[in-house]
Amino acid sequence: MIGGIFPILIKQILSTSTFDKEPPKVQCEGFDLRIYRWTQAMIFAIEEINNDPALLPNISLGYRILNSCASSTNTLRAALTLASGAEEASATSHCPPAISALIADSGSSQSIAVAGILGPFHMPIISYSSTCACLSDRTKYPTFFRTIPSDYYLAKALAALVKHFGWQWIGAIQSDNDYGRNGILAFKEEVEKFGVCVAFVASVLRTYTRDTFLEVVEKIKQSSVKVILAYSSEGDFYPLMQEIVNQNITGIQWISCVAWITAPRPSTPEIHRSFGGTLGFVMQKMAIPKLKHFLTSISPYTDPNAPFVKDFWEIIVSKKLQKVNFTNQFGDEVFFDEDGNPPASYDAINWQLINGKMPTSVCSNVCPVGTRKAQIQGKPICCFDCVPCADGTVANSTADCTPCPKEYWSNERKDDCIPRTIEFLKYHEPMGIALTLVSLLGASLSLATMVVFINYRETPVIKASNFELSSFLLFSLFLCFLCPLTFLGQPTVWTCMLRHTAFGVTFALCISCVLGKTIVVVTAFKATFPGNKIAGKFGHAQQRVIICSCTLIQVVICVLWLTLSPPYPHTLFTYSNRMIVLECKTGSEFAFYAVMGNIGILAIICLILAFMARKLPDNFNEAKLITFSLLIFCAVWITFIPAYISSPGKFTVAVEIFAILSSAFGLLICIFAPKCYIILLKPEKNTKKHVMGKTTS
Repeated sequence: MIGGIFPILIKQILSTSTFDKEPPKVQCEGFDLRIYRWTQAMIFAIEEINNDPALLPNISLGYRILNSCASSTNTLRAALTLASGAEEASATSHCPPAISALIADSGSSQSIAVAGILGPFHMPIISYSSTCACLSDRTKYPTFFRTIPSDYYLAKALAALVKHFGWQWIGAIQSDNDYGRNGILAFKEEVEKFGVCVAFVASVLRTYTRDTFLEVVEKIKQSSVKVILAYSSEGDFYPLMQEIVNQNITGIQWISCVAWITAPRPSTPEIHRSFGGTLGFVMQKMAIPKLKHFLTSISPYTDPNAPFVKDFWEIIVSKKLQKVNFTNQFGDEVFFDEDGNPPASYDAINWQLINGKMPTSVCSNVCPVGTRKAQIQGKPICCFDCVPCADGTVANSTADCTPCPKEYWSNERKDDCIPRTIEFLKYHEPMGIALTLVSLLGASLSLATMVVFINYRETPVIKASNFELSSFLLFSLFLCFLCPLTFLGQPTVWTCMLRHTAFGVTFALCISCVLGKTIVVVTAFKATFPGNKIAGKFGHAQQRVIICSCTLIQVVICVLWLTLSPPYPHTLFTYSNRMIVLECKTGSEFAFYAVMGNIGILAIICLILAFMARKLPDNFNEAKLITFSLLIFCAVWITFIPAYISSPGKFTVAVEIFAILSSAFGLLICIFAPKCYIILLKPEKNTKKHVMGKTTS
C-alpha cells in the first residue's frame, strides 16, 4: 500500500461555531486541477507497475490518497492516519492495511513535518514538489527522497539569471514558511556574490489577512525596484497577485520560482496585465506514454470510488456545461497539457517594458567617468552617490578613483592622467628675458665704469677713491652681475654647483673690496690726528692681503661644500598639482649658511667701520657712500629671506636673482655714480681743492 498526500483543495476557511466554547472549524475548498493531475499521475504509475509482470512480480500495489489543504497540520494528520491504517473504511471494504511508503507533499514545510515524524520509523517518504535544501540533510531526514532538485540549484540558477540581465536592485516575496524562507536565504547568498542587493523581503501566506497583503503591496509601490522575485507557492502568492492587479501596478519584471511559473490561475488575461513576461525555471520533463489517454479516460462511471473524481467532474461540468467535448475546450489548456513550455529566444519574452525598453533595476546608476562610488550610510552597497575624484586621481572604467603616476596629473574630467608641466626659470620666457637683460645691463655698466676709471685714473677724484681697490670692486661687481645667468635654464649637476659657489665667491670678493676701501677711509680719518702713523702702515700690500684672505676663506668653504655635499638638481612634486618644479637643492645646509654667514659678517664689519667715518670733513666723503650702499645691501638680503621662503616654484629662483641684482646695483650706483657724475658732467669739480673741501662758494 502506497500513501499519497496532495493539496487538492488549496484554500482554508475558518468557520466559527455558534457555541462560544467550541473551537473554529477548518474547511478546505478551491479544487486545483493541476494538483489533481499529479494524483492521477501517481495512480497511472501504480497501474502501469501492476500491469507489467516484469515489475514487482507477485506483488500488487494499492494506494490511498488524502488531501492536505496545503497545511502542515493537515498533512501531519493525514500522514499519521495513513501510517497507522486508521482511516475509516467504507461499508463494503475491509480494514485497510498501513502504508509501506508515502508520497508527500507539495510544500517543503509539510514535508519537513512528515519526514521528522515518520523518518525514525524508517518510512520511505518521496516528495514530488518539496524543494527546500534543508531536506537534503541525511542526518535529520534519512528516509526522505524527492523527484525534484533542491533549492540549492534553483538559487544558483535564479542568481545567474539576475546577473545575466544586469539587475542589481531587486525585491523579494517569500512564503512565510520553510520553503520560502530557506529559498530566499539561499538566493541572497548567491546574488550577493555578484554584487546584487535585495531591497526588501516581504512575506505572504494564504492564511494571512487582506491587510497583510495590502501592506506588501504598499511596500512594492514605495520601493524603487523594477524586478521582484516571488519565491512562493501559488496558493500563498495568488492573493497578492490579485491585489497588485486591482491597484493596476505594472512596469515590474517578475521572476518566479518553480512553484507558480506554470500554474493555471496566474495565466489569465486579468493577471497578465501586471505579470505578463514573468521569467522563471521549470523542471526538465518529457512526454509520458499513455498518460494523456489515461487522463482523458477519467469518468465517475468507471470507478465512482476513485479519489476526488466526483469533485473533478463537478468542476469540469460547471465550467463547461455548454461544451460536450471538454477535452479540446478546457483540458488542453489546463488539465491535459504539460506544465507549459519555456520560450526557444529573448524575442519570445513578453517583457514588462519600461519606456519601451527591457527593464533595468538599479538602486543607483553607474557612476560617470571621473567619479567614484560613495556608500550611502544605512543603505545596501548597491545604493551610492557618485562623488568626483580627488585631484590627482582618475576613474574611467572602474568604480574607484586610482591615483595617477608621480609624473602625471588628472585632467579636468578626472578620466585620464596627463603629464605634468615641468617648471623652471627659462631664458626665453618673459621673466627670464627681463632678468637676463638687467643682468647684462649691470655687467655693461660695471665695464663702462671701469673704462671711465682707467681713462681718468690720474684725476683727483679717482686718486682719492683708490684706483686699485675701485678696479677690484668693479671687476667683482661685473662677476656679480653675470652670476644670475647661472640661475636660469634647467638645473643640472654642474649649474647647481656653479650657481651657489659662484655667487658666494664673487660676493665675498665684492664685500672684501668694500671692506678694504672702508679701512682705507677709516685710516685716513685717523691720520688727521697728530702723531697717528696708522695710515702709513696700511698700504697697497695690506689692502691686497685683506681682499685675498677674506675671499680665500669663502673659497675654502665652497671647496669643502662641493667636495663633501655639493648642490644637486631636485624634482619637486609637492609644490603644485599640475606641475613638476625643477630646482637646485643646497646639499649641505650648513655649508650654504656658512657661505651666506661669511658674506653677512663682512658686510656688517664694513657697515660699522663706514658708520664710524661718516663725518669726515671732505666734500667727497666716500664713507657716507659706502654706508648708504651697505645699508641697501643689508636691507635687500634681510628682506630676501622671507620672500625666498614664501615664493613658489620658479619664483624662488627669481627672488634670489632679484636680491643679487639689487644688492649689486646698490653698490655700483651708491659708490661709483657720484664719481662718474663729477668726472663726466662736472669736470670743474674734479680738483684736489674741491675733493679736500677747501674751495669756497
